[in-house]
Amino acid sequence: MKLPQDAARALEMLESAGWESYAVGGCVRDSLLGIEPHDWDLCTAAPPEEMKKVFAGERVLETGLKHGTLTLLAPSGPLEITTFRTESGYSDGRHPDSVAFVRNIHADLARRDFTVNAMAYSPVHGLRDDFGGQEDLKNGILRCVGDPGERFREDALRLLRALRFAARFGLAIEDKTAAALRENRALLCHVSPERIFSELKGILCARGAGEMLLTFPEVFFVFLPELAPMQGFDTRRPQNHCWDVWGHTAHAVDAIAAEPVLRLAMLFHDSGKPETFRFDAQAGFGRFPGHPAASARIADAALRRLRCDNAARERVLTLVENHEMRTGHGKKDLRRLLAKIGEENMRDLLLVRRADAAAHAPEAAARLTALAGEDERLLNEIVAERGCLHVKDLAVSGNDLLSLGMKPGAAVGETLSRLLDLVLDEEIPNEKEALLAAARKEIPKHE
Repeated sequence: MKLPQDAARALEMLESAGWESYAVGGCVRDSLLGIEPHDWDLCTAAPPEEMKKVFAGERVLETGLKHGTLTLLAPSGPLEITTFRTESGYSDGRHPDSVAFVRNIHADLARRDFTVNAMAYSPVHGLRDDFGGQEDLKNGILRCVGDPGERFREDALRLLRALRFAARFGLAIEDKTAAALRENRALLCHVSPERIFSELKGILCARGAGEMLLTFPEVFFVFLPELAPMQGFDTRRPQNHCWDVWGHTAHAVDAIAAEPVLRLAMLFHDSGKPETFRFDAQAGFGRFPGHPAASARIADAALRRLRCDNAARERVLTLVENHEMRTGHGKKDLRRLLAKIGEENMRDLLLVRRADAAAHAPEAAARLTALAGEDERLLNEIVAERGCLHVKDLAVSGNDLLSLGMKPGAAVGETLSRLLDLVLDEEIPNEKEALLAAARKEIPKHE
């Protein structure tokens, strides 16, 4: 295992001073998997005051020193170096009440969450793998260190970290760990909405997101109770769907690019179906009138509660609210939608439609994918034409309307909006004389 120069130098300085030291945790795991670590965390037998002596003359931050952590400001970036420690008492379900420094690397590894994260490496001492993390990596298993229930009760965030690691690395969660995860899911009430949302995005953007949604739905429903009605809900449309709404959702999440807004949009896009379901006895299948709007309302409430930033939330809502878009009239409808939501959102919407289609039964998937392809072709044509999409693109301005005798005020803006509607609907061309003629008809309405 090759350590970056700054990490290797820090370990050498500690070892030269007589303190056993290692790289530890995720950086060791990723290195064993052939993944370039983003960060290198170090641990050492040196107590905090001794660490300060070792790195005297170096640029350091001591903000975490009471918990045994010193940050070395190395040329390649900050390195966190923490004294071997044990932890006890977790009264808030998230943080230890007390920390005790120890000289034993085994005790330090024993406090960690999962075996794959409880490995340490040193050029001097080699790999320390006291709990079988390397074997679990080889076998594709995620397992808690020690008693899984105890690990989750110490820190409830580990419940979601387990799902994220399993989804990211393609690991199967070991049976006892999985059982404890389900049994202790209510502990997520101890975790802040911001941290839950961060982990949720990590899970959703991992390669195994859909599998986690399908395997541990009850965990997600703790903080997203609005989605629970989707599980087991039969759409009564066998010609379109081969899964319940939750199954369709999980497959749709996997079918779109791993970008947070896109995956959140797929998570919520059909959340309104259970409440809008109507069975059409004559047709013999279910209908969902207004479900995109209902889904957007559900997504809005959930994302606000999880402290999603406004810009991302608005993007998600735009995609969810318009995901059922069907052009029907070709360019006209597409042009109007493009004017409403913009090209970037339109491109994302096409991705949403393709992912939605992919999560349907095969025949329906092929039909819906073809429709999305046709819409993409038409959108490209519209964009290439550089036509009129906004009031600013009209061949007339507010001053032109005033020259017709229209009084200044709201009527000017309303009339320009009306002219834009006429152009978008292809009822009149975007030409000055045609627009002025139409505007003259609007003047009596505002007198």
